[in-house]
Amino acid sequence: MDGPAIETKGLVKKYEAVSAVDGLDLTVGRGEVFGLIGPDGAGKTTTMRMLAGILAPNGGLAEVLGSDVISQPESVKEKIGYMSQRFGLYEDLTVWENLDFYADLYLVGRKEREVRFKRLMEFSRLSPFLDRLAGKLSGGMKQKLGLACALIHTPELLLLDEPTNGVDPVSRREFWKIIYDLLAEGVTIFVSTPYMDEADRCHRVGIMEKGRLLVSDTPEDIRKRMKTRVIEIKCAEPTRAVTMLRRMEGIVDVVFFGDKIHVSVRSAKPDESSIEKALAKEGVGPRSVRSITPSLEDVFFELSGRS
Repeated sequence: MDGPAIETKGLVKKYEAVSAVDGLDLTVGRGEVFGLIGPDGAGKTTTMRMLAGILAPNGGLAEVLGSDVISQPESVKEKIGYMSQRFGLYEDLTVWENLDFYADLYLVGRKEREVRFKRLMEFSRLSPFLDRLAGKLSGGMKQKLGLACALIHTPELLLLDEPTNGVDPVSRREFWKIIYDLLAEGVTIFVSTPYMDEADRCHRVGIMEKGRLLVSDTPEDIRKRMKTRVIEIKCAEPTRAVTMLRRMEGIVDVVFFGDKIHVSVRSAKPDESSIEKALAKEGVGPRSVRSITPSLEDVFFELSGRS
């Protein structure tokens, strides 16, 4: 079928005086991984729920796989797999019983479900745990089971709302491998995440803030929008260093990144050498000072005006 997998124009969802989604214009092509990135409260989950046909918009248009989410929500639900942040697993049922239940919901025939169960177990590597209660699974295994249940009816489009939130790094990596295996089979993936480092796993990314889409492009081209240079600093006393750097002329912004500091500068000065000398003079001599490629989080801070 021609046309994009997802297309919205001026999509709006309001809760009393608050606009959770405010005039969203978004296009997701078929056969791509599109990442919706942003902090909590940005509007990612509300967007997902509208696209899944669960939540009615207050305004604008939205089509998913050629079906209108307002007038044809049931048609949308038949074509998609939707995994919410709190996927509806039944913790007092086993892995197998959960899969069987979702197969019943989607009217998957007995003969067909045996084939699909086997394939989903290969994807998720849950075969050794079929008789284990879902409530006894680890966080990463629960996410894999949730994904398997969302795939039971072989959807064309997969909507994943923060699927790796709270999952350990190894499980996150395994989960993304499954996503790319699905992509190779022709499934379009629309995934939201608060982890901006996951954006590099996507073909294109949309960054949301307070219900608005700040930018939508490839991760590489989004980085090119940075109007400032980013200098990374490692030092033994980062809190003292940040206090000093925020007083330094020519510095636009200073942000903590774990045990490192990212400094944004617009002009040639201050440069790495002058920053290093200033920190040494203050008694917080750094271990390293270097220019780096900006992360998408750096871009977000600049575009949103956050500090």
